[in-house]
Amino acid sequence: MKKLLNTLYVASDNGYLALDGENVVLLEGDREAGRLPLHNLEGIVSFGYRGTSPALMGACMDRNISLCYLTPQGRFLARVSGRTRGNVILRQQQYDAAREEEKSLEIAKNCILGKVHNARWVLERAVRDHRMQIDADRVKAAADFLKHSTGYIAGCRTKEQLRGYEGEAASIYFGVFDELILQQKKDFFFEGRSKRPPTDPVNAMLSFVYTLLANQITSALECVGLDPYVGYLHTDRPGRASLSLDLIEELRAVLADRFVLSLINKRIVTGKNFTRKENGAVLMDDELRKRVLAEWQNRKKETLTHPYLGEKIEWGMVPFAQAMLLARYLRGDLDAYPVFLWK
Repeated sequence: MKKLLNTLYVASDNGYLALDGENVVLLEGDREAGRLPLHNLEGIVSFGYRGTSPALMGACMDRNISLCYLTPQGRFLARVSGRTRGNVILRQQQYDAAREEEKSLEIAKNCILGKVHNARWVLERAVRDHRMQIDADRVKAAADFLKHSTGYIAGCRTKEQLRGYEGEAASIYFGVFDELILQQKKDFFFEGRSKRPPTDPVNAMLSFVYTLLANQITSALECVGLDPYVGYLHTDRPGRASLSLDLIEELRAVLADRFVLSLINKRIVTGKNFTRKENGAVLMDDELRKRVLAEWQNRKKETLTHPYLGEKIEWGMVPFAQAMLLARYLRGDLDAYPVFLWK
């Protein structure tokens, strides 16, 4: 059990939530694994299948505490809200912000500033930790370019400008990404980002992990009551979770890219689990997907100190923290959306 921003997260996939007086109680079998008073909670998020007692559900509804259910892997299942505290007001504020060009641009800029900042520090850490194994001057030059580009991004006046600077920064970052691959260079090399289809093993893993992260962000947005399909940088398109694609930008390099690099550099994956199709697409086999999923679950359990909240949380909670911070900004509780800035 972890309380974050007045929301209780229950990570136990074998836990059952019950009511005891004015407390929510986590039961694992016959053992009480934790309890917390209800009076200062705004929401409860449960990663598991065992569910919640009817008494606790009723108490939450009476107190306007939302209940959100996800699978142990983080896929959204359902959200239940009280009679007077639903999604309507928050989502209306979200839609109003999407229509307001200035506010929409500010949110989009923050997301891209986070993306470029975090990509820069992935490169800076590579120079610091692996100077003798990489072309340190080339990687440092790319990091410096990203550092300077944040000033231009902050000064953007249109989304077209923003997309231009974001594309240039991504090109510079991925231009030196191959330097970060330290092991198994024969099987794992990177000549540029290819998406549909991925044309090498590195791109195949990046696309797969980006999908995992996007799904996790979508679940986080659903949990706080935001509409994942109405974004600020990415345009609305039927069936596309545009807001999830906005929020993934700040986490790509620091969470997804570093994860893929660690799989390669620690030799957790090998080149034998990939197949190449006639159209040039490179695909992961089932064995590798299962291995990557298991490692992804382990990575989400690792901890860090959140740069804005100052609290120690698991990496898997970062999308939920960012979704809550965005919701608080849209409600007017914060002056700006505090993008995730890693270092």
